Amino acid sequence: MSQLYLVVDDIEGWEHQLQGQAVISFETYLTEHPVKGEKKTRIINLCNTDQYLSKGYYCSLLAEARGHKVMPPINTLTDLSSQQLTLVMASEVLEEIDTDELVQTDDGYRLRVYFGRTEYPQLKILARRLFERFPCPILEAVLMHAGDGWQVRSIRAVAYAELETDEMPVFVDALERFTKSLWRKPRSSKSARWDMAILVNPEEQLPPSDKSAIKRMTRAAEKIGFAVEIIGPQDYARLNEFDALFLRETTAIDHHTYRFARKAEIEGLVVIDDPTSILRCCNKVFLQDAFTYSGVPTPKTRIVSSSNDVALDELEAAFEYPIVLKIPNSAFSVGVMKAEDRESLRQKLSELLKKSALILAQEYLYTEYDWRIGVLNNRPLFACRYFMAKGHWQIYKHGEGRVGSGGWETLPTYEVPKAVLDAAMKSARIIGDGLYGIDIKQQGNKVYVIEVNDNPSLEHGVEDEFIGDELYMQIMAEFARRLENRGR
Repeated sequence: MSQLYLVVDDIEGWEHQLQGQAVISFETYLTEHPVKGEKKTRIINLCNTDQYLSKGYYCSLLAEARGHKVMPPINTLTDLSSQQLTLVMASEVLEEIDTDELVQTDDGYRLRVYFGRTEYPQLKILARRLFERFPCPILEAVLMHAGDGWQVRSIRAVAYAELETDEMPVFVDALERFTKSLWRKPRSSKSARWDMAILVNPEEQLPPSDKSAIKRMTRAAEKIGFAVEIIGPQDYARLNEFDALFLRETTAIDHHTYRFARKAEIEGLVVIDDPTSILRCCNKVFLQDAFTYSGVPTPKTRIVSSSNDVALDELEAAFEYPIVLKIPNSAFSVGVMKAEDRESLRQKLSELLKKSALILAQEYLYTEYDWRIGVLNNRPLFACRYFMAKGHWQIYKHGEGRVGSGGWETLPTYEVPKAVLDAAMKSARIIGDGLYGIDIKQQGNKVYVIEVNDNPSLEHGVEDEFIGDELYMQIMAEFARRLENRGR
């Protein structure tokens, strides 16, 4: 069971009675903590953090040094100390929301954000996004309208002592809402050693894991010593409550999944998929260049940036039709096309170049199935054959509001041809030591690595068909091994 502490500059100024929270002064936290035998400690730092080397700064710094989960983390305070960097980051947040409902005034808006909440209904989304980007208990942002639209003029952390009397009810309500999960959610009667978050998105059409697989992951993690919570995209600001993060939502670079992974890494969590693996795997231009440099066998490939006649002539000189065209960040066969002739090549290449400055053109290699080799920490985990969708040249067939797929066959890794396994392991080492799914085509004795997936499918009855729940036990054991290596 974790213990939550609210740390304030002056304990005499605290007048609230709230369930499940211990309120202490900075001096108490400095001299009487960490408490012996208290394994899980969470700190909400309500001290003044405006100044570098202030009490508030040291509160977050000491909390991280002591292995405590703290808000705000020290990297957030460092970011906020640089207004130039902060305003760039805040402006990026502002660009993501609809500002049409904001009324132009001479004074603009002085927005107070309490744990991601605000009194302004029209600014609720902005408040949540700012809190996700700058996880502080209380933030203040000043918005002004200029000739080219709304701008964030300043943003800073606010101490509890700065709040006015009329702000207290809003602050207390936001605090209770934010922290209620820490004491109201029942834990297993068996004390857990670590806390794990599994990120899923119920709205995702093609999630990497089905509900049955998620249940099995959870049971496996609990056997290893984790308390598990399923979280969603709205839980970004809560990441520092956990020791580990397992992403079970399809990843992309310009997406909240990458931001989750990056923040988790900064906060010191063990995270799979790690942000470096996402960056490398989500862009096929990187993969192609890295594979070529390292001698990994791949289909003949060209990187294309134009659909003019010169570019088409060069492609026709290099390939026979059909030619496969891919957007660098394509997934689940989306953004992958096949050109049968020159006119089709021009049309499809032009269409894809509207979405990406670079497109990959590859030779077409027909096979009845693709190998999928699962690799964890540079060791084979599972092996499947994914068969092409019926009447289609890809595993997934998109159309008419439906997504069809072919069948599969799962088999022990020791039955995989050596050339396939060797190519999979060689390509995985280029990416890192995470959990990967390597797609490989085999024609006779020749093998071709198509791509490495940082977020491979793990579905009950498919990838786990041969080794069953042992698949999930091995993954969770790897999380535990990494935490133990960090002294956690």
